[in-house]
Amino acid sequence: MLNLTSYFPITSPTLIFFVVLLIILSAPIVMGKLRIPHIIGMVLAGIVIGEHGLNILERDNSFELFGKVGLLYIMFLAGLEMDMESVKKNSKRFLAFGLLTCFVPLAMTYFMAMWLLDYSKTASFLLGCIMASNTLIAYPIISRYGLQRHSSVMLSVGSSMLSLFMALLMLAALAASYGEDTGIGFWILFLLKFVAFCAASIYLIPKLSRYFLRRYSDAVMQFIFVLSVMFLSAALSEVIGVEGIVGAFIAGLILNRYIPHVSPLMNRIEFIGNALFIPYFLIGVGMLINVRILFEGSNILWVVALIVFFGTFGKAVAAYLSALLFHLPQSAGHMMFGLTCAHAAGAIAMVMVGMRLQVSPGVFLVNDEMLNGVIIMILITCIISTMMTEHASQQIILMEKRMVTTTSDDEKILLCVKYPEIAPQLLELAIMMRNQKLNRGLVALNVVYDDNKATANREQGLRLLEHLQQRASASDIHIHTQVRLATNIANGIKHAFREFGCSEIIMGMHVHTDVNPKFWGEFIQSLYNGLNRQIILTRFMQPLNTLRRIQVAVPSRAEFEPGFHRWLERLARMAGNLDCRIQFHGRNESLELIREYINNHHPGVRAEYTFMAHWNELPRLAEIIREDHMFIIVTARKGTISYKTALERLPNELMQHFSGKNLMILFPDQYGSQKEESMTFTAAQHQEESSIYNALARWLNRQRTQQTH
Repeated sequence: MLNLTSYFPITSPTLIFFVVLLIILSAPIVMGKLRIPHIIGMVLAGIVIGEHGLNILERDNSFELFGKVGLLYIMFLAGLEMDMESVKKNSKRFLAFGLLTCFVPLAMTYFMAMWLLDYSKTASFLLGCIMASNTLIAYPIISRYGLQRHSSVMLSVGSSMLSLFMALLMLAALAASYGEDTGIGFWILFLLKFVAFCAASIYLIPKLSRYFLRRYSDAVMQFIFVLSVMFLSAALSEVIGVEGIVGAFIAGLILNRYIPHVSPLMNRIEFIGNALFIPYFLIGVGMLINVRILFEGSNILWVVALIVFFGTFGKAVAAYLSALLFHLPQSAGHMMFGLTCAHAAGAIAMVMVGMRLQVSPGVFLVNDEMLNGVIIMILITCIISTMMTEHASQQIILMEKRMVTTTSDDEKILLCVKYPEIAPQLLELAIMMRNQKLNRGLVALNVVYDDNKATANREQGLRLLEHLQQRASASDIHIHTQVRLATNIANGIKHAFREFGCSEIIMGMHVHTDVNPKFWGEFIQSLYNGLNRQIILTRFMQPLNTLRRIQVAVPSRAEFEPGFHRWLERLARMAGNLDCRIQFHGRNESLELIREYINNHHPGVRAEYTFMAHWNELPRLAEIIREDHMFIIVTARKGTISYKTALERLPNELMQHFSGKNLMILFPDQYGSQKEESMTFTAAQHQEESSIYNALARWLNRQRTQQTH
């Protein structure tokens, strides 16, 4: 008879990787049929295939390596996806919840271990430290539901790092009391090293990131750079005596500013982590768990029950008490409890430290009973955490759907692309401005002039649009492309605009001034006069994700234009996704309405408001526009309520004062949602950049100057 046990455990690296991939593939399918979060399936699969189960795989170095990377990835993503502005505004809440979720379970577990389990004070304190910390094992569920920036999630992530850090400090103090490092000198040195590490990270990582991201746009190089920063930060934090997950989290917080949440780079980071590293970590956690221990006697069941109950109850008290104090809904309390009640790698690391501490010769602080109790506790708390987080996520999603008002939004962005050097940046800008909740695709258009070069230009246009499709797919965004032949470029764009039912246009300013020296180019002027929908013209001097501030010049009476809220919504989304400050310059009446809209619809956006008395002050703004700023001018078409004659000088002023700056010129909607524009003799479809009155005024000025001389 064939003895299958002789083939196990599998030692071939190829087969090991195949088995792991098979689990990652099948666990979501099986768990989906059972209506159980698939994260539990990963852990259970690890139990089955591990040495304590069917012994199919050994927990070799690959699980140590990939498991460590997976844990670092979870903490890095948690830092990367936090809304830093909300963190600053709610710092007191973070501190309060962090202290509660650390010390409430610590105190409960400590007294339980002394009174009910008859452990020593030091063993009870170690067990309390283990239950005070937690691992964000259910965080992938949050990513799946898109709730990374929900207030309860950010509170849970921030408090988890705070409680873990305090637990590690207390564990270090406990370990130091058994060694030679006891004393004030040890703590002063540790504090100095930690402060130096944080200061160096905050100073160096942003400078290095801006330098690299400005000069290298290759997707693979950017991804490798981000991972390198994460691992370097984690390694340096371990050097100073802190767990690597703290360094990974700090790196995520710092890089948060340079990796927009909706960018292709963010999509790649999440994809690699969720597809490989994080599942590897979960399977490795399962391989540590020995379920057979539960059947070795009633005493271990009693120990596990007490540890799980008091530790989990302490986390529940902290979560629901915080939700009550902060006036958050019950679903937020469920979310805070679900994310903070799980224990995994941190608990294993702490109990391993305890196993090395000798109370007396041959007697260690952690005995087999505590070790087995902690390991089984990991399984139970992981199940509780994932199921509670899944339930809370569904509740929050349903609540948000009820609260959303059914407003008609016709958003469909048209990208007009011609030059390969700026087309990717136009796509990135559209991704920053689009409404993710609507999840509508984009339209990319390349209009080719119908002449004897049309065939060659059409082939170039097809290649350009194919490249844009590849970049859009990296962000999971559908993009419809079209190359269109036209004898008039502006008319070709207008016809495509109406065919696709678009709401606005994003296009670049012409870059080849040797072909057409005019500021607007050969057809833009005809386009914005013949189309009454929103048009955004841009000029990029550096990548979008390296911008530090957006400066917006708002004309007086802009709030009376039909497209006021559309452009304001787009700019607010852009500032929020880039996590940079946005400063509005305009009259007080306009600024008050802008402030009200931002506070009501985008409270996380860091907005500033500066009074600008007259449009003639526009050139003075050039003094405050830096190379890493984006200068946006909200202009108007002739005959509209916010139009002023000073706008006729705009091309000359921009060329004279704002050359070499990141620039955006925005023509708002004029007739709201009207799709068809009337073309009549009374509404001219073409106007020159500079009127004859300007030329006449210049001639009169020259005559006066000559007479005075």
